[in-house]
Amino acid sequence: EVQLVESGGGLVQPGGSLRLSCAASGFTFGNYAMNWVRQAPGKGLEWVSSVSNGGRRTNYLNSVKGRFTISRDNAKNTLSLQMNSLNAEDTAVYYCVKQTEATSGSFDYWGQGTQVTVSS
Repeated sequence: EVQLVESGGGLVQPGGSLRLSCAASGFTFGNYAMNWVRQAPGKGLEWVSSVSNGGRRTNYLNSVKGRFTISRDNAKNTLSLQMNSLNAEDTAVYYCVKQTEATSGSFDYWGQGTQVTVSS
């Protein structure tokens, strides 16, 4: 059974930092691209970042470029998102999402999400 369990969310002041983690199990983690997707209150899903199966290829939503860094540790089956210089627009539930291929593909499994709230 595929499981994706996010952690690391919380309340942070504007300009602060958080590091999200996703523990993956039930599949060969290093074979698949992974993503972070978020949903702000009252809004739709918004893709944030992706990383290829080996970690070499990364992509970011324009509004988070230079502030967020996605990474993965295939030995530990863990996906991470380092978020710096957070602002109110980053407030959302953040989901760890698996893709069906090594560098692309559709989204087939989602975690339960972790809440990030940026507020003073």
